[in-house]
Amino acid sequence: MIIGIHHAAISTPDLERLRAFYCDLFGLEEVMRYSWQQGDQLCDRVVGLTDSEATFVYLRGGNAHLELFQYVHPVPRKRNPDWQVADHGITHICFEVDDIHAEFDRLVAAGMNFQVDAPIDARGMLHVAYGSDPDGNIVELVEFPDRAQGSGSASLTGAPLLSDGKPLR
Repeated sequence: MIIGIHHAAISTPDLERLRAFYCDLFGLEEVMRYSWQQGDQLCDRVVGLTDSEATFVYLRGGNAHLELFQYVHPVPRKRNPDWQVADHGITHICFEVDDIHAEFDRLVAAGMNFQVDAPIDARGMLHVAYGSDPDGNIVELVEFPDRAQGSGSASLTGAPLLSDGKPLR
């Protein structure tokens, strides 16, 4: 039985910079750090590479984890700079916040770039803003205004997002 999503992972050219971004600005906590050298057959089997070498940090925020990798070998390929959220693959990481306007302003002041000038109100059911981390990975902020009232619609699965009022399934 699948219990739920445990973590997402990001490969980065600068582990410490990205760790600081997610810890300092998003409040994640580093809970583990591990490195391996080329020739570690167990790690090669786990990641599906040959002669891999990397360091990773494991971050925790609430009930979710984010794993950040910096590979030495094989030499990583750079992501296409024209990559956009519509391209195939994992498209973004989302953080739920309790005051999106305050978080948006705080992150902009810290230098984070967003695709909009202010969070977007999506029919009163959620407020959202897409931005990017220092590596260009898309980071979403979302606030469910009904959560403060303990409403059952305080998530995407409970919010009536369709015009006919039926919740998404």
